[in-house]
Amino acid sequence: MSDTLYAIGLNHLSAPLAMRERVSFAPEKLSQALDALVHSSAAGVREAAILSTCNRTEIYCQASQPTAILNWFAAYHQLDAAQLSGHVYTLPQENAVRHTFRVAAGLDSMVLGEPQILGQMKEAVRSAQAAGTLGSTLNKLFQQSFSVAKEVRSTTAIGANVVSMAAAAVKLSQRLFPSLVEQHVLFIGAGEMIELCATHFAAQHPRSITVANRTLERAQLLAGRCQAQSMLLRDLPQRLQEFDVIVSCTASSLPILGKGTVERAIRARRRRPMFMVDLAVPRDIEPEIAAMEDVYLYDIDDLAGLVRDGKDARQSAVTEAEAIIEARTDGFLEWLRARENVPLIRQLREHADAQRQQELQRALHQLSQGESPHTVLEALSRSLTNKLLHPPLEALSQLGAQEAGLLSRIYRIETQSNKDTDEL
Repeated sequence: MSDTLYAIGLNHLSAPLAMRERVSFAPEKLSQALDALVHSSAAGVREAAILSTCNRTEIYCQASQPTAILNWFAAYHQLDAAQLSGHVYTLPQENAVRHTFRVAAGLDSMVLGEPQILGQMKEAVRSAQAAGTLGSTLNKLFQQSFSVAKEVRSTTAIGANVVSMAAAAVKLSQRLFPSLVEQHVLFIGAGEMIELCATHFAAQHPRSITVANRTLERAQLLAGRCQAQSMLLRDLPQRLQEFDVIVSCTASSLPILGKGTVERAIRARRRRPMFMVDLAVPRDIEPEIAAMEDVYLYDIDDLAGLVRDGKDARQSAVTEAEAIIEARTDGFLEWLRARENVPLIRQLREHADAQRQQELQRALHQLSQGESPHTVLEALSRSLTNKLLHPPLEALSQLGAQEAGLLSRIYRIETQSNKDTDEL
């Protein structure tokens, strides 16, 4: 079975948050996972890249056995394949290309047109390159996807007035605190999403902003950019009660905030409400906390309903964006088809060159024997012509009209039937 390009995975439309948490890949384990996938004899994968974000986990690969990849995916996360089958999509070749372009352009995101996914795809490419699993086909696919995303954003309004997760978090907080000028805001983590949230919240001029992180250096770096304070994660249990708004997004595989810690903070706050947003996958804040009085906890699926409100204003740009993607998909598929012919082209060239060498050696021998150059060259050209034309002429006698027409196009010969058609 020949290798095919596949996009295999699940996203916010096909799987709930609980399932997406179970199959996410931690950044520090991505290289190991890619190596295991490519070297799995059952999966038959030649090239691979993994995109793992809050809203999707997808495997992009060139392989021969998509079912084996699903089995590997499930086994890697200690799941039964049946548990995943209802949530996973398997997109081959054309659909895989189109899907990749749509993801890069933000058309497949929870927030239509959001730009963050492009950076996450570029990081996935860098991880695959570092792991040695990014071959020429996937590299071409991703580079084209980045080009498509740039074209869509520069020629359509798909990115105009994007309601980002960060903006949605601010909007939700304002339901509890109409003005944030008296509130103390805490950000847990120091990654790209937290930086975006810090920018949006800082624009509301809260009383204070604090960044908590495992390493103080990273917290201080972000804090310096938004005029905030910094602290270590280990100090959270003692200081949590100080904050009115908490936004968390880390790469931790275990919860950062547990129910007991939050209960103690609420008691210390004398029942003053606390607004919390958990943007991490897996979740940073234990879900049970949402049932507590005076705590308003939202996760990324909760934010989905809010951000959809901003979609209508951008829908008119979708048609334009989809047209660009269709055209670029056709172009990439043409490139793939051309690549499929490369081995045959190479064989044809090698075969023709072997015949040329054979006739050349014969001609040189004849010249060394004193034969007339004119006679030798005449014999050389006639013999080489006969050898090169023999296979197609032999095939022509056995082909139908359609196949014969293909040969006429290959050799750019205008047949009598073509002339007659032109004259009609």
